[in-house]
Amino acid sequence: MLTVASDIEVLARFGRALADPIRCRLLLALREAPAHPSDLADALGISRTRLSNHLACLRDCGLVVAVPDGRRTRYELADDRLGHALDDLRTAVVAVETDRTDGTCGDAEQKGCC
Repeated sequence: MLTVASDIEVLARFGRALADPIRCRLLLALREAPAHPSDLADALGISRTRLSNHLACLRDCGLVVAVPDGRRTRYELADDRLGHALDDLRTAVVAVETDRTDGTCGDAEQKGCC
């Protein structure tokens, strides 16, 4: 049964998904078009086992869905608006990173962030 997540849960799920560079690359690839796991693994240059683990995380976060496609399974973003959200986030991160050459905030080490 599907449930609607609260605003905080949605943001936390995004944070978990975006915390890993491979999951970010996966989301951006699926933003372009739905794809089969074997094609995604080849495009990202990772093993199918590793890809499967990341897809499972993204499914658990509610950001991607598996769609039966004959004898195969195709993956796509769970909602078209996620593509727009990824574009907005990507643009915002680029704007922030231009202010810092190392991509972290000034006191990241003390705060344990970034």
